Amino acid sequence: MSFDTLGLSAGLLRAVGEQGYTQPTPVQRKAIPVILQGKDVLAGAQTGTGKTAGFTLPLLQRLSAKPANNGRCPVRALVLTPTRELAAQVGDSVDTYGRHLPLKSAVIFGGVKINPQIDKLRRGVDILVATPGRLLDHAGQKTVDLSQVEMLVLDEADRMLDMGFIHDIRKVLALLPENGARQNLLFSATFSSEIKQLADRLLNQPELIEMPHCHNTAGRIEQVVHPVDRHRKREMLSHMIGSQNWRQVLVFTRTKHGANRLA
Repeated sequence: MSFDTLGLSAGLLRAVGEQGYTQPTPVQRKAIPVILQGKDVLAGAQTGTGKTAGFTLPLLQRLSAKPANNGRCPVRALVLTPTRELAAQVGDSVDTYGRHLPLKSAVIFGGVKINPQIDKLRRGVDILVATPGRLLDHAGQKTVDLSQVEMLVLDEADRMLDMGFIHDIRKVLALLPENGARQNLLFSATFSSEIKQLADRLLNQPELIEMPHCHNTAGRIEQVVHPVDRHRKREMLSHMIGSQNWRQVLVFTRTKHGANRLA
C-alpha cells in the first residue's frame, strides 16, 4: 500500500514525497482513513511508529478542505503534548507536511518568552500545538481563543497523565466547543484505567486503533544489564566505553544535575 491509496490530497502527497516517504507505517494506514472520515479515534501507538504523521496529515487535509468562516483565522485545530520537545516535533511535522497548503500554525510552550507567542497568535493561527501549562497561561491572559476548535488531539496522553496534567487538561476542555462540535483524537502508548476514563469523557463512539506488539522493543536491539554499586556506575560506564572503543554512545540520566556531573 502507498500513500496514494489513503485519500490524501495532491498537496499533501507532494510534501510526503519530498520527504522521501512512499509506504505508510501500519498506524498511518489505519489512522489516516478513519480520521479523514471525521471519526473520533483512540489509538495505541508509541513514539517511533509514525503516529505524528498519522494524525498530522489528515488533520491538515480536513482543515484545508473546509476554509475558515472569517478572515481572522481562529484556532481550528489544537494538539496538546506533554513536553516542549514533543510540541516542537509535532510543529515541525505540521510545517513539513503543510508547506503546500494555505494554513498557519504555531507552537507554544513554557520556558521561553511569552510575548513572541502572543504576537503570532494575534496574527491568526489555524493549527496550535501546545503544552497544557503555557496554553492555560495564554487563556488566562485572553491571548488565545479556543471557542472555534474543530479538531483536538491529545498526543502521548498517558505521559500527560503521568506528569500530573489531568487538571490542566480538564481546564482546557472547558474552553473548547461542545464535544459533539469537534473531532477528538487520543494517542497513548498504554491504555490504563485513567486513560480509559479520559477517553470515555472525551471521545464519541471512537474507532479503536491498537497496533499489535506495540510495547515490544525493536528486534535488533541487544539489551544487557550490569548490576553495579550506585557509586561505581560512572566508573563502570567509563571502563565500558574505553575498553570496547565505543565511538558513538547515547547515555540517559535521571536528572539534569546527574547529566552535568557525568559529562
